[in-house]
Amino acid sequence: MKHGLSNSVIFARGEENTDFAQYFVGRSYLNILSLQGVVIGNLTFEPGCRNNWHIHQASQSGGQILLCTGGRGWYQEWGQEPRELHAGDVVHIPAGVKHWHGAAKNSWFVHLAVEVPGQDTYNQWLEPVDQSQYDLLP
Repeated sequence: MKHGLSNSVIFARGEENTDFAQYFVGRSYLNILSLQGVVIGNLTFEPGCRNNWHIHQASQSGGQILLCTGGRGWYQEWGQEPRELHAGDVVHIPAGVKHWHGAAKNSWFVHLAVEVPGQDTYNQWLEPVDQSQYDLLP
C-alpha cells in the first residue's frame, strides 16, 4: 500500500518551514492554524524529512500533542523503539521528554502539532537523528 498525500490533505500545506529549517533534515512546510489560546500548526514533511531530537520544556504543564492526518511517519522517544504513525494516530508528548518525529523515507507525512499550554515553555533543539538508525526504519 502506498502512503501518499493525494487524498489526505485536510489543511493547506503552508509555506516552506525556513524559520526552523536548521532543526530539520529535509524539507518541511508549516501552516499556523491558531495562535489564540492554543498554538496549532499543520506540519507537512516531505519523504525522509524529520526534525532533530528535541524537548518541549516547561516549568509546569506544557508538552505537545500530534494529531496525524496523512501519510506515514515515525515518532521516537529517547531510549524507546520508534513508533510508526498513520492518519488517525495521536501522540501525547509530555514536557521534558526527548523525542523526534517525521516522515518515512518513502512517504509524505502530515500532522497537526498542538502546543499544550504551560508555564515557561520553550523548545530545546538537540542533535539530528542518527542517519544510520533512521535508514533502518522501513
